[in-house]
Amino acid sequence: MKQSYREGTWFAVPLNQGGYAAGLLARMAPGGKVVLAYFYGPKRAALPTLAELAGMRPGDAVKVARTGDMGLANGRWQVIGDAPDWQRELWPIPAFIRRSEPVRHAWRAVYADTDPGRPEREVSVPYDMTGLDIDLLYGYGSIELLLTKLLA
Repeated sequence: MKQSYREGTWFAVPLNQGGYAAGLLARMAPGGKVVLAYFYGPKRAALPTLAELAGMRPGDAVKVARTGDMGLANGRWQVIGDAPDWQRELWPIPAFIRRSEPVRHAWRAVYADTDPGRPEREVSVPYDMTGLDIDLLYGYGSIELLLTKLLA
């Protein structure tokens, strides 16, 4: 059953050993499929409420990631509701880093603000550069595993 979600929607991600993390959908590709979300702890025993999530800010996220929207579309990730004070510009798409092991080269990957599935540009950066998350497109099961580990 397809749920109703859009930019600014809060949702709950079930963790593998029980409990939930929270997510905020910050960007959607036109037509869905690829989204960018900010994910939050702590691990919660029950579904969080909008009131519990009201104070969350981008810098509080334990992970910001591009992922498919299948967890939302199939209802596994339960929609909590829309952020009442949603301001898109406060929740940007961060740059990511893509590395090539064989040639020990790296690129800073920037995605289009209107489509987290569309690379906008890549800039060569030092291979050992820090401070950027790896450029990956996670499946919803991978996000659940990652958040389970991060919030253990």
